Amino acid sequence: MSDTPDPYRRRSTIGQTDYQRLSEFRYLIRRFLEFSQIQAEDAGLTTRQHQALLAIKGFPGGGPVTIGDLAERLRIRHHSAVELVNRLCEAGLVTRDQDKDDHRRVLLRPTERADDCLADLSAAHLDELSRIEPMLRSVLARKDGHVSPK
Repeated sequence: MSDTPDPYRRRSTIGQTDYQRLSEFRYLIRRFLEFSQIQAEDAGLTTRQHQALLAIKGFPGGGPVTIGDLAERLRIRHHSAVELVNRLCEAGLVTRDQDKDDHRRVLLRPTERADDCLADLSAAHLDELSRIEPMLRSVLARKDGHVSPK
């Protein structure tokens, strides 16, 4: 299957309501990200540090996290993740441990300080999500009966 658009494929009709829903969705995301940035800065973290700590602590399955895993979760290049981890280690927020089974792998663990900071930030973020949830649900619900193509 090709990633190139088929010029003969019929595009579903996009109406004003669709544009408004997409616009509102992006607006709510931007508001949440702005809230998150302010909260992280108030906690003495950069946005990227907060995102990294959350990615490590909230890794699916709760298992150990490698720098490669972190790069994937943050959607950044491996070398950028290495630099970020270096800064997190210098700030006393993350430790590096050698994998006992594969000595080539380095596992990342948040420190107690990071856990405390992340708990406070996460509580604030969950409160904010609860506040905007009704707006998100409204935007995500298709009230016009229009069915999008698969």
